[in-house]
Amino acid sequence: MSLTQAAYERLRGDVLSCRLRPGEKLVIGELCRDLGFSLGAVREALSRLTSEGLVIAEPQRGFRVAPISESDLLDLTRVRSQIEGLCLEQSIANGDVAWEASLVAAYHALSRIPEREADDPDRLSETWIAAHNAFHTALVQGCGSPWLLRLRAILYAQSERYRRLSLPLARKERPVGDEHRDIMEATLARDTERAGSLLRQHLGLTTSILLEARVVGETSGAGEEGAADAALATLDVTGYAHSRSTVLPPER
Repeated sequence: MSLTQAAYERLRGDVLSCRLRPGEKLVIGELCRDLGFSLGAVREALSRLTSEGLVIAEPQRGFRVAPISESDLLDLTRVRSQIEGLCLEQSIANGDVAWEASLVAAYHALSRIPEREADDPDRLSETWIAAHNAFHTALVQGCGSPWLLRLRAILYAQSERYRRLSLPLARKERPVGDEHRDIMEATLARDTERAGSLLRQHLGLTTSILLEARVVGETSGAGEEGAADAALATLDVTGYAHSRSTVLPPER
């Protein structure tokens, strides 16, 4: 792996995990010192992250982690639901037996991995995160459209920060394993309407958790960094409870 690729993957991981905070100013010299990469490698990595919308380049001011906001979360959820739903619909229509087998395998692997870090239950397991990505990718892999899959991958990455922020905010244990199983079963049954509905509810629950916990404010300009700080400062909030009857699929 090249130094540029290594710097890109490290910085991307730090942005998605919120180790680099939404809205945080990125000082290239400090990143080079802290991460041990060259100036050129860090600059190229930041340019790539800018093209993905995870970092913002500001004229005369350098780079900043893309902020979070209520409007961005709502728009992202809406567009991701539409694009990922279309990918799923086409996968159900076009997917073959090999696609079905890969989906079952991805679900099986995901279901066997604990969601949270054993020593820090407010954090997602990195192994689970990789398996979760593999499951959602397997769901749509049969759609047959490279452009749709590229768009879906971009939206998935943008959603990661919000999803990780939402984890500690729910008092009730979210039955995410049941959600994944139900989506998989409806998909394998080629029930396009049910699979799409379950997927939209699955994606929308993260948004509901953050909005009802009031940690993602509607912001603009300089205030965006303050909203990000507020969200990150309340990661240990335990006062939120959601109703499965309004967000999750009906009990069977």
